[in-house]
Amino acid sequence: MTTPNAPALGLPTGNAGDLAHADLVGRLAREITGQGQAGSAPFQPQLPQTPQVPQGLETLPTGSGQPALPGANLGTPSLPSGALPSGFQPDLSAQAARSFGAPPVGLPGLTGPSHANPVGATPAPASANLFDVAAIPSVHPFTNSNRLPEFFVPSLPDVAAAIPGGPDLHRQTAADHPRANGFAHALAPHLVPRDPGKPGGDAAQEHFSRTGQLPHPSVPAPDNTGDYYFLSPAPPPARGKKAAAQPRVEPSRHAGPAPRVTSHGSVPAGAPFDVEHVRKDFPALHQSVNGHRLVWLDNAATTHKPQSVIDATSEFYGRHNSNIHRAAHTLAARSTDLFEGGREKTRRFLNAPSKDDIVFLRGTTEAINLVANSYGRANIGPGDEIIVSTIEHHANIVPWQLLAQATGATIRVIPVNDRGEIIFEQYAALLSGRTKIVSVTHVANALGTVNPIREIIALAHAYGVPVLVDAAQSTPHIPIDVQALDADFLVFSGHKVFGPTGIGALYGKRHLLEAMPPWQGGGHMIEDVTFAKTVYKGAPEKFEAGTPDIAGAVGLGAALDYLESVGLPAIAAYEHDLLEYAQEGLADVKGLRLIGTALNKASVMSFTVDGLTNEAVAHHLDSLGIAVRSGHHCALPALRRFGVDQSVRASLAFYNTREDVDLFLRGLHTLPRH
Repeated sequence: MTTPNAPALGLPTGNAGDLAHADLVGRLAREITGQGQAGSAPFQPQLPQTPQVPQGLETLPTGSGQPALPGANLGTPSLPSGALPSGFQPDLSAQAARSFGAPPVGLPGLTGPSHANPVGATPAPASANLFDVAAIPSVHPFTNSNRLPEFFVPSLPDVAAAIPGGPDLHRQTAADHPRANGFAHALAPHLVPRDPGKPGGDAAQEHFSRTGQLPHPSVPAPDNTGDYYFLSPAPPPARGKKAAAQPRVEPSRHAGPAPRVTSHGSVPAGAPFDVEHVRKDFPALHQSVNGHRLVWLDNAATTHKPQSVIDATSEFYGRHNSNIHRAAHTLAARSTDLFEGGREKTRRFLNAPSKDDIVFLRGTTEAINLVANSYGRANIGPGDEIIVSTIEHHANIVPWQLLAQATGATIRVIPVNDRGEIIFEQYAALLSGRTKIVSVTHVANALGTVNPIREIIALAHAYGVPVLVDAAQSTPHIPIDVQALDADFLVFSGHKVFGPTGIGALYGKRHLLEAMPPWQGGGHMIEDVTFAKTVYKGAPEKFEAGTPDIAGAVGLGAALDYLESVGLPAIAAYEHDLLEYAQEGLADVKGLRLIGTALNKASVMSFTVDGLTNEAVAHHLDSLGIAVRSGHHCALPALRRFGVDQSVRASLAFYNTREDVDLFLRGLHTLPRH
């Protein structure tokens, strides 16, 4: 197993074939990110219709204000006549040797993007519509005096019905939170008008009223200004000017209204964000530490829990405690319903096709280990390559290193620039017929960088390569839709999304989970056992040996309910404003160096202060009741890219306030200097 060091991470150097391949994928990378000059050097010979050449890129939707993607002629480099040089294309024989439990080359369904099928996913059936949520059943048949099931799991309309505002909410929004209203309009223009005083006046709404569908991306959309850069890549800013990115929503797998607003069953995205109301739901925030009120800025490590999560977990142990699935008594039925209700809520939160695509585990770390040990050992061998990025958490490095050591595979590392952003062209250059999996973070835990995950997946799929997304740091901040992303695997942890510790989830595409062998043995995951042979259940049960964290699954479901009731689009907009406010203040702190200045960034600020150790800075802030984290944040390669082994990290959540930020900045200004 070899892991290249930083100096070896550039574009390939070598024979003409390597250079031609590097040029081809570099051009493709620029086209996918909308920055290319495809027509500048057209390649005359027709390339074979193989998975490494995405077909139908001309129909990929682009964000508002982004240039249209090219047609099928991708502008590959000019070459001498004759056979293509070695290394110009991925090794098809190596691809054919892989087994995904599907056709020999690539993944099933990777037949090329289109408007309804933007990144190669198999379209959902025509009947699949995320606005059809009333059919989600309650999970327990017993009723009480309120005529609701005793252990009721609310459907999305039940949740939405409890939210005040009604049809006039957008008018209040425009007055109280116009930026959030603009964000809401970008998410669902058919639901939220750009000008609340003129319902139905937008071109998008008029198109929807005529056709019943959102406009095709080729139809110019209204220019919604804003700085929601965590959802949309921006063109490079002019020298001396700050980039102004525009909102973007991940596309749906199927035609019809964008799913993200109602898939959360939440406040409409444009609702005014009442942070003081939110704070009342978190008892841990209302305490004193060292004689000061607690300011919790360690959210990237773990988040506090709303009272509803605490109550759900406590009630499980107080009333319903039983093992699940393997008994006929009443408490076992209750526990089973509550546990599987948590799985359904997780499916809904991620917009997964089926709750059977959701595997409960202890968290992100165990989920990545499962994929590495099950999928990896079945599909990765000597000479194969695993791609990760420089800015990964150790949990997305070490399991792949262990696999590489055991199998003879090689780890290839995507470099990052001085802002902490992956260099997309060099990622493209690393992909080849030897690549067997790409595993990357959505949001970097030490830097806050938001990776262009949709484009990363699309390019990997062009090579028939599956992608695992580490969403531990994105799920608390950004709406996630695994079908729109076309993610093959996605993992996250409960304690990052305001749920209990020791619980998390893996999403996997059905055909991948079914083809993967179990990685642990024990009770519940079996159909039959003899001393000669064991027959396993299907996914997800075959990956859930033994008694699971039942209370954790119940608490996770309650946490996701809570996030949906607040609304992740509103959370994202509020946190973005708070992050900008905080980073502007950090610029005035003497000797402070901010590490990670990506244009697309979530709520993390990692920094050092000249002349002071990171531990001394953290201790000083703690004496003022301000909790931050110092250390390497389980991301040593990321920090070492910037010449340090440790940093101080302050991380925000939607229950933080500008007053919290002011206290934090005041604490930094009062650091003892020698």
